[in-house]
Amino acid sequence: MGFAPTLDDGYALVVGGPSGGTRRRDADVDDLLALAAVYFEESLDEPPDDLAATFGDIGSLVRHTAEHETDPERCRLLGEAVDAVDDGLAADVTLARLGRALGNDVDAAALIRKRVSQLLGGD
Repeated sequence: MGFAPTLDDGYALVVGGPSGGTRRRDADVDDLLALAAVYFEESLDEPPDDLAATFGDIGSLVRHTAEHETDPERCRLLGEAVDAVDDGLAADVTLARLGRALGNDVDAAALIRKRVSQLLGGD
Protein backbone atom coordinates (compact mmCIF):
# COMPACT_ATOMS: atom_id res chain seq x y z
CA MET A 1 0.00 0.00 0.00
CA GLY A 2 1.27 3.39 -0.91
CA PHE A 3 0.43 6.60 -2.71
CA ALA A 4 1.19 8.23 -6.02
CA PRO A 5 0.56 11.73 -7.33
CA THR A 6 -2.17 12.09 -9.94
CA LEU A 7 -2.39 14.44 -12.91
CA ASP A 8 -5.18 16.46 -11.28
CA ASP A 9 -3.00 17.69 -8.36
CA GLY A 10 -4.19 14.94 -6.07
CA TYR A 11 -3.02 11.59 -4.86
CA ALA A 12 -4.11 8.01 -5.42
CA LEU A 13 -3.87 5.10 -3.05
CA VAL A 14 -1.98 2.30 -4.76
CA VAL A 15 -1.84 -1.33 -3.71
CA GLY A 16 -0.11 -4.29 -5.27
CA GLY A 17 -2.51 -7.01 -6.25
CA PRO A 18 -2.03 -10.73 -5.69
CA SER A 19 -1.24 -11.24 -9.37
CA GLY A 20 1.54 -8.67 -9.33
CA GLY A 21 -0.39 -5.77 -10.86
CA THR A 22 -1.45 -2.62 -9.06
CA ARG A 23 -4.81 -1.14 -8.27
CA ARG A 24 -5.49 2.47 -7.41
CA ARG A 25 -8.23 4.81 -6.29
CA ASP A 26 -8.40 8.52 -5.62
CA ALA A 27 -7.31 9.24 -2.07
CA ASP A 28 -9.19 11.56 0.24
CA VAL A 29 -7.67 13.56 3.09
CA ASP A 30 -8.35 10.83 5.64
CA ASP A 31 -6.65 8.24 3.42
CA LEU A 32 -3.56 10.41 3.07
CA LEU A 33 -3.35 11.25 6.77
CA ALA A 34 -3.80 7.59 7.66
CA LEU A 35 -0.96 6.67 5.29
CA ALA A 36 1.26 9.30 6.87
CA ALA A 37 0.39 7.99 10.34
CA VAL A 38 1.18 4.37 9.50
CA TYR A 39 4.47 5.55 8.01
CA PHE A 40 5.45 7.00 11.40
CA GLU A 41 4.00 4.01 13.25
CA GLU A 42 6.01 1.71 11.00
CA SER A 43 3.01 -0.62 11.06
CA LEU A 44 3.16 -1.71 7.40
CA ASP A 45 5.57 -4.20 5.91
CA GLU A 46 8.62 -2.53 4.41
CA PRO A 47 8.25 -1.98 0.66
CA PRO A 48 11.12 -2.54 -1.76
CA ASP A 49 13.68 0.27 -1.55
CA ASP A 50 12.78 1.64 -4.96
CA LEU A 51 9.13 2.04 -3.88
CA ALA A 52 9.62 3.21 -0.29
CA ALA A 53 8.36 6.65 0.68
CA THR A 54 10.94 9.05 2.03
CA PHE A 55 10.48 11.51 4.86
CA GLY A 56 10.28 14.22 2.18
CA ASP A 57 7.52 12.30 0.37
CA ILE A 58 5.49 12.13 3.56
CA GLY A 59 6.09 15.83 4.19
CA SER A 60 4.78 16.65 0.71
CA LEU A 61 1.75 14.46 1.30
CA VAL A 62 0.83 16.16 4.58
CA ARG A 63 1.55 19.62 3.13
CA HIS A 64 -0.76 18.81 0.19
CA THR A 65 -3.61 17.93 2.55
CA ALA A 66 -3.12 21.18 4.46
CA GLU A 67 -3.10 23.26 1.27
CA HIS A 68 -6.39 21.74 0.08
CA GLU A 69 -8.32 21.70 3.36
CA THR A 70 -11.27 24.09 3.57
CA ASP A 71 -12.28 23.63 7.23
CA PRO A 72 -10.41 26.28 9.28
CA GLU A 73 -9.97 24.11 12.40
CA ARG A 74 -8.76 21.09 10.48
CA CYS A 75 -6.48 23.37 8.46
CA ARG A 76 -4.92 24.59 11.71
CA LEU A 77 -4.41 21.02 12.90
CA LEU A 78 -2.89 20.05 9.57
CA GLY A 79 -0.55 23.04 9.84
CA GLU A 80 0.66 21.68 13.17
CA ALA A 81 1.21 18.27 11.57
CA VAL A 82 3.13 19.88 8.68
CA ASP A 83 5.34 21.68 11.21
CA ALA A 84 6.01 18.42 13.06
CA VAL A 85 7.06 16.66 9.87
CA ASP A 86 9.09 19.59 8.51
CA ASP A 87 10.83 20.16 11.84
CA GLY A 88 11.68 16.47 12.21
CA LEU A 89 9.96 16.19 15.58
CA ALA A 90 9.92 12.84 17.33
CA ALA A 91 7.68 10.20 15.77
CA ASP A 92 5.32 10.15 18.78
CA VAL A 93 4.80 13.93 18.59
CA THR A 94 4.24 13.78 14.84
CA LEU A 95 1.82 10.86 15.28
CA ALA A 96 -0.13 12.80 17.91
CA ARG A 97 -0.49 15.78 15.59
CA LEU A 98 -1.49 13.62 12.64
CA GLY A 99 -4.00 11.86 14.91
CA ARG A 100 -5.62 15.14 15.93
CA ALA A 101 -5.90 16.19 12.27
CA LEU A 102 -7.31 12.79 11.28
CA GLY A 103 -9.63 12.63 14.27
CA ASN A 104 -8.48 10.94 17.44
CA ASP A 105 -11.22 8.33 17.12
CA VAL A 106 -9.92 7.10 13.73
CA ASP A 107 -7.65 4.05 13.70
CA ALA A 108 -5.23 4.84 10.87
CA ALA A 109 -4.05 1.25 10.38
CA ALA A 110 -7.65 -0.05 10.32
CA LEU A 111 -8.61 2.57 7.74
CA ILE A 112 -5.69 1.56 5.52
CA ARG A 113 -6.55 -2.15 5.89
CA LYS A 114 -10.13 -1.34 4.86
CA ARG A 115 -8.93 0.57 1.78
CA VAL A 116 -6.63 -2.30 0.79
CA SER A 117 -9.54 -4.72 1.06
CA GLN A 118 -11.71 -2.44 -1.07
CA LEU A 119 -9.02 -2.08 -3.72
CA LEU A 120 -8.47 -5.80 -3.90
CA GLY A 121 -12.18 -6.45 -4.18
CA GLY A 122 -12.75 -7.87 -0.72
CA ASP A 123 -15.26 -5.23 0.35
